[in-house]
Amino acid sequence: MHDIQNQDDLYLLVDEFYKKLLADSSISYIFTDVVKIKIEEHLPILVTFWSQAILGTGGYVRNLTQIHLDVNAKEYLTPELFKIWLDHFYKTVDENFKGEKAEQIKTQALSIATIMQIKIAQQNN
Repeated sequence: MHDIQNQDDLYLLVDEFYKKLLADSSISYIFTDVVKIKIEEHLPILVTFWSQAILGTGGYVRNLTQIHLDVNAKEYLTPELFKIWLDHFYKTVDENFKGEKAEQIKTQALSIATIMQIKIAQQNN
């Protein structure tokens, strides 16, 4: 098993991750009913985000925090949803990659989930 090396690897990761999320009824409704993502449009955006975060490629210009706060305004993003998201993310990384970048992306995902939960708690107060 190799480490995450390029955008093709990130596309594989994100694609497999979203297959897990969308197959899990405890979280899929966020993507299908609340946000109604078009997965074919969403995946390249996520690849760009992770590529910037892990490979330093740049190109991601959206406000990640605001996007999640907007979703939370429609449907409360509970700590349990973040746990499910992280569990699927870690599992997908571990099933496909091994190495420094794989560990880095899991650490970054945990950081993002933690920050989002703090921001959501602040918004809900």
